[in-house]
Amino acid sequence: MRIKFMVAILSAWLVLPVSAVAQPEEPRTVEIRIEVLIQTEMGDITLALYPERAPGTVANFMAYVDGGYYTGGAFYRVVRHDNDNGSPKITVIQGGANLAEGEEPFPPVKLERTNETGISHMDGVISMARGEPDSATHAIFIVIGNNQALDYGESRNPDLQGFAAFGIVTSGMDVVRAINALTLTREDEDAYVAGQILVVPVIILNVRRIERE
Repeated sequence: MRIKFMVAILSAWLVLPVSAVAQPEEPRTVEIRIEVLIQTEMGDITLALYPERAPGTVANFMAYVDGGYYTGGAFYRVVRHDNDNGSPKITVIQGGANLAEGEEPFPPVKLERTNETGISHMDGVISMARGEPDSATHAIFIVIGNNQALDYGESRNPDLQGFAAFGIVTSGMDVVRAINALTLTREDEDAYVAGQILVVPVIILNVRRIERE
């Protein structure tokens, strides 16, 4: 299996309920949503994405979804307060597409900051992992609990630009939490992610749009 691990992209050193999305701004009552189903070995996760708020980020993610690139990918990194080597501490799971070494089917996406989208990193929010600004490709992470340290202007990332949140989990947070609780992690050459990389990644079986009539 060819899985391209992007284990250093949750930080710059280096990685609906509609009311849960915008804090403190309330979203419009009529808002376009794209629904997506992530099927994993440990269960299903359903997402609602917000193309009006984060159009470039959603379009980039859906290009990988519609192209089938997440099939055979994995959730491979878990970050919790007991293994987080950054500050402030966060709680997330991180995953990505199934790509060959050096394969880049789409260019990196421009960073859409949380102060522009109004989507804060609250419980269940999905966001793009990155290194430098405007460098995100396919790697994603899902937030568990209040992780506003990942927002624009916050100090988790030294460049203070935050990460590009673009949707929220509408069902399957039990699966997200179960993945985050996995303890089989390996040591890594990169000290920042030591103890966060799963020995056996949680395989993504399929990711697809949910079509509603």
